[in-house]
Amino acid sequence: MLGLLMPLAGLLGLEVEGIGQRVKGLAIVYALILIFAVIGFAFLLAAGFIALSDAVGPLTATLILAGSFLALALAVYIGLAISENRHRKRLAERRRSSDAGAFLTTAALTALPLLTRSPMLLRLGIPAAALTVLALLREKDAPNS
Repeated sequence: MLGLLMPLAGLLGLEVEGIGQRVKGLAIVYALILIFAVIGFAFLLAAGFIALSDAVGPLTATLILAGSFLALALAVYIGLAISENRHRKRLAERRRSSDAGAFLTTAALTALPLLTRSPMLLRLGIPAAALTVLALLREKDAPNS
């Protein structure tokens, strides 16, 4: 990724070396923050286990913590499944609307030579088609609520 950013930064007149050094330095700092946070979380879990084992016993504390983390994992999995299902439905709806638009366009282009033979229909049809296209474009550009 850095290979793509360096030429782009050069085109924009930025100091490529300075940006590269800054990105590397930030990556190292964020990696250290992540390592220390994981170690701190592990000690927090150990302290929670020790306190829980003093209250209910070591076997019960182990079972409680294991069940809690399995329940959390299941909740995250269910949330992911729901999110993926919504994403698939949105994609399917977009495909359907795209297919319907392509079908209507094909039908209109196929019927166009037949419609241009009638002068009255030609006078009324062109403005009607233009208004329909304008309405469809406005509907497509309108933000989804």
